[in-house]
Amino acid sequence: MDGRVTIAVTDGVADVRLARGEKLNAIDGKMFDALAGAIDALSSRADLRAVVLSGEGEGFCSGLDMVAMAGGDLAGLDLSARKHGPANLVQQVAWGWRTLAVPVIAAVHGVVFGGATQIMAGADIRLAHPATRFAIREVHWGIVPDMGGFALWRGVREDVLREWVYTAREFDAAEAQSAGFVTRLVEDPRAEALALARKIAGRSPDAVRSAKRLFGAMGAAPEELLAMESAEQVALMQGANFREAVRANMERRRPVFRDV
Repeated sequence: MDGRVTIAVTDGVADVRLARGEKLNAIDGKMFDALAGAIDALSSRADLRAVVLSGEGEGFCSGLDMVAMAGGDLAGLDLSARKHGPANLVQQVAWGWRTLAVPVIAAVHGVVFGGATQIMAGADIRLAHPATRFAIREVHWGIVPDMGGFALWRGVREDVLREWVYTAREFDAAEAQSAGFVTRLVEDPRAEALALARKIAGRSPDAVRSAKRLFGAMGAAPEELLAMESAEQVALMQGANFREAVRANMERRRPVFRDV
């Protein structure tokens, strides 16, 4: 991954970090490749229970590396190429987190600008430091958000989102939380995210993955979603991890679950 992204997995929790802190984790071509590679690597792990996504240094991510872009770093990028299911490469680095089978928790601080707002939006849960600054900057540069944001921002209050996109202005963490852009404000987002991920990792991995599939289908027609709920439940109740969850609760002990 060329050092742009690091991954450490402990007890089923993947600690994923953007590792270009000297450049505020700005996204260049190598960062796009590294993020997509990280998602691919995690998607094949049966032992994975949860993911924490954060950035090293003074901020989560400052968005596109405009200096690298001006120098032709992304000149060969084909936005029409769909090599990641429905997504192109730049969309995959945000949308791809949503497609992982397990919950992803973003822990952000410092600055979250441009494409970083879309990468963050790919997470199931988003924790931010109270002093974090946000901006959806693309219109400032004469372009539009195209890293999956419009598919990922559906839970954000739309009129506020429209103002942010049209004006490209900065907004603070309190405003971001009030519009549903982030989940909670905490003093140490990464520590809080890792603790939350460990808690999720202690639950039945079958049930957690099933719940994420159901969340992903919430846009379906009611009859389709109701049928999916039932199918997921039947499959869970036939599994060893369901039996272990029941036994552990009855015996007042910590459950020992099998990997999926």
